[in-house]
Amino acid sequence: METTNKKETFTDIINGDTPVLVDFFAEWCGPCKTMSPILKDFASQMGDRVRVIKIDVDKSPSTAQTYRIQGVPTLILFKNGKILWRQSGVVQKNQLVTLINQLK
Repeated sequence: METTNKKETFTDIINGDTPVLVDFFAEWCGPCKTMSPILKDFASQMGDRVRVIKIDVDKSPSTAQTYRIQGVPTLILFKNGKILWRQSGVVQKNQLVTLINQLK
């Protein structure tokens, strides 16, 4: 997992050819803490097939508002700037793997 690099904007990242799974989370959120190791495991298993980034809704309220994040965690999968999938709540790793495998 990575945090956004200052040289590369969020828009640059989500507009790329590589699928990007964005985890909108908050430090105080219990389910977000449950989701964190799942995402780490998923990211290491997927390697360069997908980018996983985390956006703290408290530190980036405008981004959270743009995507109408009303609950955390909310996961959104982007590819070429388009939203392919979105779900709130804890998602299991096998569901995420299946989702990426269906993109082929």
